[in-house]
This record gives sequence, structure tokens and C-alpha cells, in this order.
Amino acid sequence: MPVYSRSAAFTESPQTASVNPVISLRDINKPKPLAQCNICGMRSLCLPVGLSNEDLLLVSALVDTHIKLKKGETLYRTGTPFTALYAVRLGSLKTTVLAEDGREQVAGYHMLGELIGLDGIGTGNHGCHAIALEDTEICVMPFEQLETLARELPLLQHNLHQTLAQEIARDHSIMLLLGSMRAEERLAVFLVNLSDRYCRRGYSSTEFVLRMTREEIGSYLGLKLETVSRLFSRFQEDGLIMVQGRAIKILNPEALRTLGGQQNTATPDPKNLIPPAPNSNGSANGNGA
Repeated sequence: MPVYSRSAAFTESPQTASVNPVISLRDINKPKPLAQCNICGMRSLCLPVGLSNEDLLLVSALVDTHIKLKKGETLYRTGTPFTALYAVRLGSLKTTVLAEDGREQVAGYHMLGELIGLDGIGTGNHGCHAIALEDTEICVMPFEQLETLARELPLLQHNLHQTLAQEIARDHSIMLLLGSMRAEERLAVFLVNLSDRYCRRGYSSTEFVLRMTREEIGSYLGLKLETVSRLFSRFQEDGLIMVQGRAIKILNPEALRTLGGQQNTATPDPKNLIPPAPNSNGSANGNGA
């Protein structure tokens, strides 16, 4: 596996961001800071949650490599050898897979504080593309070294196992939910879920910017672009939300939550959703708008 040096500064391209880092001559003499997990604002959502300050220093020493991606650049591609897990420190990414007809389908939306790259553990190769939706910074956790450290830190090992179990559970539950939901229910769940995720990160739960386009949201939810656009307009007419470009303001969160069948319950996290393929009516399983 690659050796990650604390003294190396990296420049990345979409083809080489996660595989072949290039030393920047401009920065070769500059010391590279550690990840500093002990002062990271996202640690309560990330893998080191609950660790002591001493143990956090060990994780920080492991996570000594950052990758910076511009919007549209690729972190890893389908078939790329799996060598590390990636924590989103800043920004957001989407993961995509190829549908049977060759179309690119959005399979997940990942924001700061979340781990990606788990798809490569089983086979040794990544099964999807990971693409930055905005300027993004990634903490790299070499998996072999992470496993070694986890054996020495039981809480870290527990957190890793819990993360893997949650990914499986979320994937199964959201597939069942969206497989039986109407189009407007899917979009409501999507918006409520984003609201909850932003809230957990200390941001506004009612005002945020959509990082995915309408077309990407449709791919994510198994809906046509026209259906998604029509639903946003309908939600605004009904007083549920206010839309201005990609900026969303939730005006009636309880009504939106009720529409998605999530009233007084925890909202499922569809970041790893692989939606059912849409039919000719623009929705999955014939539940179009």
C-alpha cells in the first residue's frame, strides 16, 4: 500500500487524487500539519468520537495526509484499489455507479464528518466513483494502519465496526422506504434528512444550499428531472419551502416531515442510497407524481 509521509504536500488531479500524489516543489520545505483530530469540530461525528486526548493524538499521527479536491474532481474511481478510508473534513461529495443502460446514477451524498470508501473493504477495489460537489478537503486514513491501531484501541475498533454496521442498516432501510414511497414522499424525506444532518453539524436546519443539481437529486431518488423540478414548485406553492436557485428555506418542517412519514421519528440517512431504476413514468415502481 502507499506510504503516507507527513512531510509531503500533494497536488491532485481527477485521475490521481487518491492514487499517485505528486510532491509540490513550492511546498517541499514547508512542514505539513497533522490532522489534529483533538481540535476538529467534526470529531463528534467522525471515527475518533469518544477517544481520550492521548488516543486522539495517535489517530492524528495516522491521519497525516489531506487531499484537496476542486469541484468536479474525483477522489477515487470504480476499480481503484482500496487502500484507505476517507473522512470528509470540509465540503461534500457524491458517489455514483453505472446503471445497466450505461447511465451514471447517484448512489450517495456525503457531507463533512462522514466516512467514505467503505465500499472497497470487501473486494479490495472501490465499486463506485467519488466526486467532489464543491471544493472539498479529505482526511486519509490508511486502512492497514487503521486496523492495526484499532486493535490497540478497543473504542476505535468499536467505532469502526459500528460505522460498518450502520452503513448496512441504513442502506437496507432506505431501500425499503423509498421502494414503496411516492415521488413527493421521497423528496420530502430527502429534504428532512438534509435538515437533520445540517442540524447535527451545528448549521441551520431550515436554510441551506443544495450541493446536488436537480438532475443529480432525481438520479439519487429514482425520479426524472422534470418530476423533481415540478415537486420543488409544488412544495413552494404549498408553503412547505421557499426555493431560490439551489438555496432552500424550509417554512413548515413539521408538514414536510409528515409528508415523508417521519413525524416524531428519527429521519433515516439515505447517504448510501442506491435508488431503484426509474420506469418510463419517471419514478421507481410506478409511484410517479
